[in-house]
Amino acid sequence: MANQTEFDVAVVGAGPVGLALAVDLARQGVGTLLIDDNDAVAVGSRAICWAKRTLDIFDRLGVGDAMVEKGVTWKIGRLFRGAHAIDRFDLLPEAGHKNPAFINLQQYHVEAELIRRAATLDGLTLAFRHALTRHEDTGDGVTLHVETPAGDKTFRAQFCVACDGARSPTRARMGLTMAGERFEERFLIADVKMAQSPFETPAPERWFWFHPPFHAGQSALFHKQPDDIYRIDFQLGPDADPAHERQPDVVRPRLEAMLGDRPFSLEWVSVYAFTCARLERFVHGNVIFAGDSAHVVSPFGARGGNGGIQDADNLAWKLAAIVRGAPRALLGTYDEERIHAADENIKNSARATRFMTPKTPTESLFREAVLALSQDTPFAKRLVNSGRLSTPADLAGSSLSGAGVPGAIPVGRPCPDAALGGDHLLAHLGDRFSTLTVGAAARAGVRGHHVHVALPGEPAGPGDFLDADGFVAERYGRDVAILVRPDQHVMATAHTAGALYDAAPNLIQPLL
Repeated sequence: MANQTEFDVAVVGAGPVGLALAVDLARQGVGTLLIDDNDAVAVGSRAICWAKRTLDIFDRLGVGDAMVEKGVTWKIGRLFRGAHAIDRFDLLPEAGHKNPAFINLQQYHVEAELIRRAATLDGLTLAFRHALTRHEDTGDGVTLHVETPAGDKTFRAQFCVACDGARSPTRARMGLTMAGERFEERFLIADVKMAQSPFETPAPERWFWFHPPFHAGQSALFHKQPDDIYRIDFQLGPDADPAHERQPDVVRPRLEAMLGDRPFSLEWVSVYAFTCARLERFVHGNVIFAGDSAHVVSPFGARGGNGGIQDADNLAWKLAAIVRGAPRALLGTYDEERIHAADENIKNSARATRFMTPKTPTESLFREAVLALSQDTPFAKRLVNSGRLSTPADLAGSSLSGAGVPGAIPVGRPCPDAALGGDHLLAHLGDRFSTLTVGAAARAGVRGHHVHVALPGEPAGPGDFLDADGFVAERYGRDVAILVRPDQHVMATAHTAGALYDAAPNLIQPLL
């Protein structure tokens, strides 16, 4: 490691969130130090489900294609009551997107790919086996005291971002606590390696059982991962003894009841309970919290890892702008927007957990009635909750939401992808403020980074795209101009580009 000790931003924790943030900052020219007390990727698959919005972010960071190529792509989920299927859902029924609804990819693969990307970037210093022991926020920056194999070191950074996990030492040192709800129900996770699934489908699917015939009275979840690894979750009940349930001679009979008479090996086992909670604030002076250090949810719905990556996506461009001289008030919008997203994830996660593990006779009666009706009744299917899967936050109404016009995509939405011949729209947006114009009339007064999509019948000039399949007009509107944030959320809309910039929030005007 070089002898550099001064950085724009120090990121603590080299999990997926810290790595994604460090890569994003370095790509935007921010001098970044990434420190972690370990020098190895995660043990066990841990987070495995990565949603389309996260894959779109990974694309922007330069790792999306590798993730999708390695991962198991899926979009279909099935729900069962006992041995009977009660619902089948499609998480991405429409065409014209580059990325799938979800991939399953073990956390260690995600971390390894982000580390490979990080190693290619100038301005990013990777410091493994460096343990942050204390820090001081001096008002004009943060001093970090670090233990290393070569002795103690001191670093300075304008900002420090704690991505050091659910048991965040940074949070503990600062005396900060999370408020929320702890669920006592215990679950078993097992990673199983086997050559063939007992539940064959044309393409990989997510299967969830209430009252499965192989695990009476509880619930179970089944997912395929790369390299012939399958993730299996079993509900155990609140009184389960974790040490006992982790024993291979206890786990194997559970798996055999589900998988039948087929060879498999047990790769990794964990027993967990969980909390849905968050910090009151994510920004504390020059120290900022992201990912599990800021908020935690149940694993059902894949909201933890995806929410953390979206924290990094929201924060990186704001820190980059502030380092370049933008008003520090911009940092307050990270608190505003990501607390809103965390609350949405916590609400959905807690609701799913209560449905899956009812605690009162009334909750149990409601769940069993819904399950009984769901096999034949459409409205009841919508009430079955095995973990509402991760969706990106809608930022409508935030301080960074400008004016909008009827007929255009609503302000605050993440930009949907759209096929453009052999290309895709999102590849041309992001990393800066972009103006997207759809239709010839909308481009009047355009300036800055500009992407123009011509409607069928209109001339398309050099560098323009033609909306031959109609996906852009369908998803964004016709004859509209859209101001797109660097994190690919819609900031404002107007009928012409010239009117668009006046519709942007005052805080953003100096950045356009």
